[in-house]
Parts: sequence; structure tokens; C-alpha cells
Amino acid sequence: MNRRIWIPFALFSLAVSPLSAAEPEPAFRVTFDESALATPFTGRVHVVLWRSEPKPIGRSLNWFDPEPAFAVDIKEWAPGAPLTVGPKALSHPTALGSVKPGKYYVQAILDRDLGGISFAASPGNGYSKPLALDFDPKTTGTVALKIDQVYAEPPLKDTDSVKFVDIESPLLTKFHGRPVRLRAGVILPPSFAKSPGKKYPVVYEITGFGGSHLSAQPISARKPWDVAGVEVVWVVLDGNCRLGHHVFADSANNGPRGQSLVEELIPHVEKTFRGVGTPTARLVTGHSSGGWSSLWLQVAYPDVFGGCWSTSPDPVDFRDFQRVNIYAPGENLFTDRDDRRRPLSRAVGGKTLDFKRFSDMEVVMGRGGQLASFEAVFSPRGADGKPLPLWDRTTGDIDPKVAKTWEKYDIRLKLEREWKTLGPKLAGKVHVYMGDLDTFYLDGAARLLQQSFERLSGDAVVEMFPNKTHSLVDAKLRERISREMAETLRRE
Repeated sequence: MNRRIWIPFALFSLAVSPLSAAEPEPAFRVTFDESALATPFTGRVHVVLWRSEPKPIGRSLNWFDPEPAFAVDIKEWAPGAPLTVGPKALSHPTALGSVKPGKYYVQAILDRDLGGISFAASPGNGYSKPLALDFDPKTTGTVALKIDQVYAEPPLKDTDSVKFVDIESPLLTKFHGRPVRLRAGVILPPSFAKSPGKKYPVVYEITGFGGSHLSAQPISARKPWDVAGVEVVWVVLDGNCRLGHHVFADSANNGPRGQSLVEELIPHVEKTFRGVGTPTARLVTGHSSGGWSSLWLQVAYPDVFGGCWSTSPDPVDFRDFQRVNIYAPGENLFTDRDDRRRPLSRAVGGKTLDFKRFSDMEVVMGRGGQLASFEAVFSPRGADGKPLPLWDRTTGDIDPKVAKTWEKYDIRLKLEREWKTLGPKLAGKVHVYMGDLDTFYLDGAARLLQQSFERLSGDAVVEMFPNKTHSLVDAKLRERISREMAETLRRE
């Protein structure tokens, strides 16, 4: 069976030719300057109609109301040569000729795919300065765009309380055959500079999809180092990679992400910032994709961490993968058994997501999408070097052979299969908190995990919060988690 991802022909054409009089309008005439890239480019070129001015470049498409986006794949595109992005381009959420007239900021992007998560704002990507445009597909005609800028992340500045860590990972560098770095933002307690001999417990936090170690700066404002009276070093980890959020799980596509954290980054952080260095003085927490990460790390490395606090985790039981049982024979990601479109979210601001539209959006993005991010972690690597697709991008049909390979990352299944060994090691360590109206239907998997723990007679806390959505973490829950962490740390 050919496992390549097939996209409907109507969506795109890989045959991209220079601008000619025969090309229909509307269209974008794109060139790139040698200042952006001095050699011919092979890869994906995007044009996005942003609704607000990107400064300097947009990061990603709005999940609930995607901006009009278009993409073409090109080989050996030379600097200065014109490229037409027109009606034959990959498009979402609508074809170029059907874009709603209005005011936009149009921008062309050359995705060099050098390691950043964003198809747009990743270091090394070329882009054009955003052009304010009154766009009407019936009258605008051809718009010229010149890619002559290169995106670079703003330099990070340490402060007295926030320090940034950026080290090369020998494990990941060997796996990928290029330098790969591990990054974190470290929030220090006020006593750190005044007590040079003091050692501290360490709490590792993993943000949700799209977040990173850069969140350490805003997080520091809530003084996370004060854990109900216990001073800690609070570390915000970077879970991003070129294919999405790697969730700190070793995988065939993203490499040994968990191993590199445990064997390389954690020892470096705790040596540099005077961590106590024992499992009981090392806790992990996270939200959403970070919630899945924190629970996975606790289960996969039960002797390394002394407790996890996971909030709104991504699916922890693949029998309810956001309401889809991926193991069921004949299952389809896009439609249910009654041929109704499967929703991917509850309503937010009057808008909802469904699997089909979201999957189509990620096809245009090319990489770094949330759904494809799961494949990058859970699927084997295919012969073409890409993650094997769980679902057919045209029909939505789930490949049962690929679904079978996901079992090793099904947290509920892993716990049940390894409970004899894991049960004693996880005693008192697992805390999972979920809103019973989770925005992305993650509550169903959490309920199944709760039921599993009850059958296993484990003491894990899996608690459903009534009438709470995905963003269930508020000041009250944060205070509760701090008290529970402090109780664990005081037992050190």
C-alpha cells in the first residue's frame, strides 16, 4: 500500500511555471532576492492574506477563522526569476478566485524548513514586507511581491530573575545529522543570588501547542518560584520542533526528545542553577500539549520525576482521540458512522472546527500543524522520510496498520500493560485535571483514563471540573496545584 499523503487534485498543482500571459487572474507574481537566499530554492512558497498587519511576519493561520492562504511547491527556483501563485495553487479556506473582497496585508514566504515550527516565522525563512491591499479577486489582477527579508528570532536578554538556556544536544544532533539545540527559560527565586550555597527543588513546565521557553518572561510575573511557601527554580521548556510539538517523547521522526531532556538538558540546568538533583525534588507540569508531555514524562521516566500536574492534556487514550476511536475497524477521521462531519471543537466565539477543514488547512501549511504534529510523534517514519499518515487527506479513512503503531504512545494502554512495574513507582505522583466541557473534546479520553485507574486501583488523581473548558487553569486551580506540589516537596 502506498502510504504517501494524497491531496485532492483540485486543491493544487505542483507544476509551477514562470509568469506568462496565459496565466489567469487573479495571481501573485513572486520573486526572491539574493539577499534572502543566494542559491536556487527547492521547497514550498506561501502567499498569505493577513487580516492585520504582521510585524514583521505572520506566525500561523487562525484556527477558527483561517486567513486566505496559498502555496506552491517549486524546484530549483532561481533568485530574480518570477513565480506565479495563482488559481492552481494549493488554497485554504477558499480558492483564490473566491476570496472575500476586503482590506488585507499580503505577504509571500519562502519556507526553508530549517528547524522552526512555523511555516512562516521560522529562523532563516525569507519573506516579503507586508503589502497593504484592497483585494478583490475580480478586479485586483496580478500583484507583485518581492521576498527580500530574512526572519531572525529577536535576541533574548537575561534579567536578574529570568535566565535563558540554549545548548546543543549531541543526541539530537546525531539523530538529525545537523546541529539541534535544547532551550529553556529559567525563573530564579529572589534568594538565588543572595544564597550562593543553597540548592533548590526544580519544577519543569511545558507550554501548550505554539508556546515555548519564551513564555518564561510573562510567567515570571506571577512569581512561580513561590510554591506555597517553598522556593523553587521554575523552568519553562521549549517543546517545539519543525514538525510541531514534540511532547518530549522519543519518536522515529523527531528523535530522542525525552532522552535528550532527561540526560542532557536537566543535568545541565540543575548543575548550573543549583538544583537539588533528586527525583523527589523534581516535578513536572504542563497544559494541553504540555499537559500530555508532563504526564508522558512522568509515566515514561517514573524514577526521574517526583510528581506531575497535567492540565487539559491532549488525548491520553486513543479510543477517544477527540471523539474518534482510531482503533475501530473502518473508522474515518472526517465523518462519523452516519456520514456526518466530525467536529474538532466546541464553539468558540460562535465558530467551531471540524477535522476535515482543519486537515485541509494543515495541507496548505505543509508542516507545523497540530494534527500532523501527532503523526510526527506517534507514527513510524515512511520510506519517503515523512511520518506515516494516520488518515488519508482526501477521504479521511484511518489506516489501521498505522493506528496499531500508535499503541506505544497511548498513555492509558501503556499504564495498563506495564502496571505491575509502573504502579508502585507512580504512587502519589499523578494528577490530571480536565474541564468536562473541554473546547477540543479532550475530556472523553480523560474519563477513560480515570476509569482505567479505578480498575487498576491506583491512587492517581484524574479530576473533571464541571462546566470548565480547555482553559480551565485559573488562579484558584493554580493555588491548589502549588499546595499539592509543596506537600510533595516537603517530603524531600
